[in-house]
Order: sequence, then structure tokens, then C-alpha cells
Amino acid sequence: MSADRLAGAPAIRLSPEEHRRAAVDLFNFAWTLLDKQDRTADEDDTMVHAAHASRFHWGQVGTQVNLARGEWQVSRVYAVLGRAEPALWHARRCLEHCRAAGIGDFDLAYAHEALARASLVAGDTAEAGEQLRLARAAGERIAEVDDRRQFFADLATVE
Repeated sequence: MSADRLAGAPAIRLSPEEHRRAAVDLFNFAWTLLDKQDRTADEDDTMVHAAHASRFHWGQVGTQVNLARGEWQVSRVYAVLGRAEPALWHARRCLEHCRAAGIGDFDLAYAHEALARASLVAGDTAEAGEQLRLARAAGERIAEVDDRRQFFADLATVE
């Protein structure tokens, strides 16, 4: 049982593989909506629900990395929609998962990117600046060259 599950809560009757498949498919579906330039209000709602559903399924079978990435995506969705409070909440949860499990590299850099983006949506430029500084420092430590390049390209959309 995942540590993310509530003690005594009824189980969702899906196999671990079904949870994994749903988590991945919903993450990818939410990402296609994030990339869409002319989303409708209904598509915005669907994007929020898909990101949360993906994170839910990772909570059933995922690792701390999966949980961090799920929280990152939920934060990104809310930031894109201009909803500061939930964007900040989920960005903080992303960072908490990274810290709890000693996750660094790519995921830690993106946790700070999420906090910077959410802070800008909230109008907190001082915190955004600090998170950008932390994101850059973490980004410099990303081992894989292509991942590092992609991270800094994404970070440039925050600044």
C-alpha cells in the first residue's frame, strides 16, 4: 500500500498496472491540453481534472518521484490558468516530496521552477526571484545534457 493512501480508506479496485497506465495516460492528456493555445473553459476544467486524476493514480502505486512530478504538473496547470493559491500549494508539495526522498537533479530543479512560476502568478516577485535563483542552481546540477537544456528552455518561459 502506498504511503499516500489514507489508512482505512476503501481501495480503488484497479491493478497496480491499471493505476500506472491511467496515471501516465492522464498526465500525457493533461499535457496536450497545456500545450493547446485556444482551450475552452470546458477544456480548462478537463485539464485540471486530468492532472489531479493522474496524481491520484500515482498516489496509489507511484514512487516519490512520481508523486513529485504529479504535483509539479498540477501546479503548472493552475499557474497556466492564473490560479495562484492551488499553484503554490502543489508546487510546495512537489518540493516536499523531493526533500522527503532526497530527490535532486531534474525533479528538484523543476520543483523550484514551479514555485517561481506560481509565485509570479501570486504577484510575489521577491519569492519568484529567490525560487528562480534556486532553480538555476539546481538546473546546473542536472546530469543529463539534454534534460539540462530542456530545463533552462522551460525556465526561460518563467522569467
